[in-house]
Amino acid sequence: MAGVTQGERSAPRGLSLLLMMAMAVALLPLFLIGALAPYLVREFDLSAPLLGALVTVGYGGAAVLSLVIGSAASAVGPRYCLVAVFGISIVVLTLFAGAGSYGWLVAAIAVSALGQSLANPATNQLIATWVPLTRRAGATGLKQSGVQLGGVIAGLPLAMVAASSGWRVAVGVGGALAAALAATALWVVPRDPAVVRSTSRRAARASRDAVWLAAFSVFVGAGIAAVSTYVALYASTQLALSTTVASSLVAALGAAGVAGRLGWAGVASRRSSPASLLAPLAAVSVLAAGVLAASAWWGAAWLWVGVIGVGGCAVAANAVSMITVIARSRPEAVGHDTAVVSAGFFSGYAVGPPAIGALAELAGRYQPGWFVVAGCFACAAVLAFFWQHR
Repeated sequence: MAGVTQGERSAPRGLSLLLMMAMAVALLPLFLIGALAPYLVREFDLSAPLLGALVTVGYGGAAVLSLVIGSAASAVGPRYCLVAVFGISIVVLTLFAGAGSYGWLVAAIAVSALGQSLANPATNQLIATWVPLTRRAGATGLKQSGVQLGGVIAGLPLAMVAASSGWRVAVGVGGALAAALAATALWVVPRDPAVVRSTSRRAARASRDAVWLAAFSVFVGAGIAAVSTYVALYASTQLALSTTVASSLVAALGAAGVAGRLGWAGVASRRSSPASLLAPLAAVSVLAAGVLAASAWWGAAWLWVGVIGVGGCAVAANAVSMITVIARSRPEAVGHDTAVVSAGFFSGYAVGPPAIGALAELAGRYQPGWFVVAGCFACAAVLAFFWQHR
């Protein structure tokens, strides 16, 4: 096996779906914060900045850990890291469901950072190891759509369970799903080839492309995180939508993200430079964020338009950036370069929610925050444009 090139092995059946679910479960606790925000705010008497601080703890920790343990996906083996992602999610969701105070919520989300930091490097390395070159863009798009599938799971079935049986039961159901997936991973994913582990130890520092993509991801992540964290609160408190309808906006963001990531991944696979899509996707996201702000005057129906626009373009841009990493990185450096880009994305996620939450608290409404989100997407578009034309 040592003489076989990565990606030329036979991909295990069901691997792409399993990787998609890994991304969904790793990010599920953060999406649950947004989807269950009305319940959490009432039970723990939280302000908007405190709710945003939960997201900061999760994504800030993931940003730091990504740089520290990102290369472990290859050095230890992506199979073991994948199983670890599911195992960590079980622990996190159990702590979340049993949290008796805000401090326990913080602890649960802090632990989730470890699973988040492992998820992208492990899944990308598995794609580079097992998926043929011609199918990698599609597999990456499907895998990245799992992040937003987590939003769909949190905003629809688990939100419905929360409405009928309580939010703690809903989070517990998420933990049971993670346990089932951990067992499936051990059965589906074969042992890592020795060549995958040995080459990773020679991985050099991050490539220049990875650094550019990390900077782009900071702004995109900040905007997406702000929308996913506060759109349900905005809908319920400022537009007077019911809690169930408000939570379904998180599901709509997730569904649009799944469709966008799958669709734009297909487009990226037919381009010589997938990164050429990044600037246009960020530019359209600017308009979508503007529609979110305008929904306060135009009506709640426009809120759905803005959410779908952010999901279909900004969220999809993250999948395109991951496709670019796999396409441009050396095989032995995929895990490390992915970790650098993920660190940028998680940094944006850590900064966006508390900043928008504080602004909403100060202004007494969310429109100024949505304009800041539009500004973040505009900065991402400018960065991507200059990177492509440098």
